[in-house]
Amino acid sequence: MSGAGGAAAGESEYATMGATENAAENVTENATVGALPPATAHDGLYVVDAHHHLWDLSVRDQDWITGPALAPLRRTFTERDLSAETAAAGVTATVLVQTVTVAEETPEMLATARDSDLIAGVVGWTDLTSPETAATLATLRALPGGRHLVGIRHQVQSEPDPAWLLRPDVRRGLTAVADAGLVYDLVILPHQLPAATTAARDLPELTFVLDHAAKPHVASGELEPWATDLRAFAALPNTVGKLSGLHTEADWNGWTVRDLRPYADTLLDAFGPSRLMFGSDWPVCTLAVSYGRTLATAEKLTEALSPRERAAVFGGTAVETYRLGERTARRAGRRSVT
Repeated sequence: MSGAGGAAAGESEYATMGATENAAENVTENATVGALPPATAHDGLYVVDAHHHLWDLSVRDQDWITGPALAPLRRTFTERDLSAETAAAGVTATVLVQTVTVAEETPEMLATARDSDLIAGVVGWTDLTSPETAATLATLRALPGGRHLVGIRHQVQSEPDPAWLLRPDVRRGLTAVADAGLVYDLVILPHQLPAATTAARDLPELTFVLDHAAKPHVASGELEPWATDLRAFAALPNTVGKLSGLHTEADWNGWTVRDLRPYADTLLDAFGPSRLMFGSDWPVCTLAVSYGRTLATAEKLTEALSPRERAAVFGGTAVETYRLGERTARRAGRRSVT
């Protein structure tokens, strides 16, 4: 699959979630409900949520939201909805990430970011297999809000070819992303990690950001070969990871921090705090836990880090990777007086 006619995120990004229908608030080591307080204190001057989504069902259907398990997501989620969650959690800036392989979505997200005091960056979509990728990226940059474009993503995990990232036309598109000064977000499954590692090795000028840790099999507790393949990917200096999406790969109703810890520890050990960033994956995270509890879980998983290391995971890495800089600081300043 490639181009605007490809599959939407429901066939791809969230296809490996469990089938439990009810959300869980269970985030403690011992499965004690509600023992973690809401996240309210952080070590840095600002907190960045490096991965969330928005959609308006009156504008475009999200046809991946099917069945009773995903029914809570079948509504519109706006920037105002997100702002209420982030304000309560102490998050000061965010990165909005694409959900569907539809060209019209990216300009809409850029316009939303332009008018937002919260969204500092946008990871959009364009057809990497098109010979016009470079021109399309230039056009996006010239749109209202275009300066917020920080990266590109494609639902690689829905591609039947495990080596899709290594195709010559895709490599040409990835090169255009690098030439535009953007990063490339990877949404893949564990079996696609070797191809992602080869692509990152072959394109050292492009930063590859791994979303959701390549969606390991948390529910079954399976670590290998995911852990070995992840370490090979993270060994490359142009790779970055997101501490995101782990609890939606676990049992939605019964997961604990203890279940997530081996995967989070692998991420921390492989990337190090300076190349790992927190992402909520809101509103998808709400299938398993609230926004505040998602952040509290990430804080629990990183509690052994130093204040400086935690500041990187919860802000610094995202600011550096996505070059958010002044936009993040400005948003933090505005929100601190409102």
